[in-house]
Amino acid sequence: MAARLMAVAAVVATGALVAGCGGGPQSGGGKVSGDAIKLGVITDLSGVYSELAGKNAVEAVQMAVDDFKKKHGDDAVTKNIEVSSADHQNKPEIANTTAREMYDRDGVDAIFDVPTSSAALAVATVAGQNKKLYFNNGAATTELTGDQCNPYTYHYAYDTYMLAHGTGTTVTEQGAKQWYIIYPDYAFGQDMNRSFTDAIKAAGGTVGTADPTPFPNDNFSTFMTKAPNLKPKPDVLGTMQAGGDLVNVVKQYNEFGLRAKGVDLAVGLMFDTDIKSIGVGPLAGTLFTTAWFWNMDDQSRKWADRFMDRTGTRPTFDHAANYSATTQYLEAVQRAGSDDADAVRKELDGYKFEDFFARNAQFRAADHSVTHDSYLVKVKSQDQVKEDFDFTELVEKIPADEAFRKASDSGCKMP
Repeated sequence: MAARLMAVAAVVATGALVAGCGGGPQSGGGKVSGDAIKLGVITDLSGVYSELAGKNAVEAVQMAVDDFKKKHGDDAVTKNIEVSSADHQNKPEIANTTAREMYDRDGVDAIFDVPTSSAALAVATVAGQNKKLYFNNGAATTELTGDQCNPYTYHYAYDTYMLAHGTGTTVTEQGAKQWYIIYPDYAFGQDMNRSFTDAIKAAGGTVGTADPTPFPNDNFSTFMTKAPNLKPKPDVLGTMQAGGDLVNVVKQYNEFGLRAKGVDLAVGLMFDTDIKSIGVGPLAGTLFTTAWFWNMDDQSRKWADRFMDRTGTRPTFDHAANYSATTQYLEAVQRAGSDDADAVRKELDGYKFEDFFARNAQFRAADHSVTHDSYLVKVKSQDQVKEDFDFTELVEKIPADEAFRKASDSGCKMP
């Protein structure tokens, strides 16, 4: 069981873990507990989200650590930064146990990633109880910054509101007034269904039917058979699945010939790894909303090239967000001169920044949503693809203050 929970553990310090080996502001230990910063990555190393997050999310965190140490050198708050990782298997009970072990037994200062919203909410609860920091980059539920918000959890990369008010609004305004939604039956899918339904209605559309599906799932034939026979017939099938489940939905959508039957496809959440698995052809022209894509400009491409040199593949926005969040955390520790969670929070709350991933970004103090620009994009046609993973074409930038819901609407009551 223990081996299953802690799949990878890597100590990545330069030099021995001995107090006083670092030169910077906290050489000799100082305010950094044990003269070491400990980071944990809880992710999906073996399941449906392992490609979009997984081992490369761990590598992105490690890459940020390496860059931080290179940047600050002897002036770093400590040279000793450790990264450990674990596979939560997309199960909230495993995520809960793993987070407790990381915080309590291993002395981890901050946890990153955690795809799967039910698992993310479990980790947020543990973070709040332990008063330790947690940066969620992999899950989308708005509950992290809503009713279940807490002072130690930051929702960094994206959420269901951002996705719905990009894709749901645009597709409806373009003429798809009647929707059939299928969503995975757990926290992420339930939240996606609510957010998309709200956005569709606000744009003048209707969700005629919304069906929950098992998670994870490889057989969506019942829903594909049902879609063209609904009354009224839907203009579009809105799939709220992600990762491996999304790949299965799109493949079966094409196998059942739904487009020829007059039911178009709308995708709630998609990563480049999904497009790679499905193929550009079946998805060409499909609109979706994303937090970032690797070749959207020179700054993003430069980082993505470094990531590819390191991993052999292009990054998803989850990977980029993990690097960005880790960097922002470490820089906040550097400014605070301490890894004390409350001291670091004071450096983060209200902090504005911009990097290759997050543009016009802010750690919003009221609900701990990290707001930034997002992007409405579409999948290129095959003849437009110039290189592998060159799948995405920008349609419209959505400014940060429009991409995320207002803090006053979140329902968060921050202690």
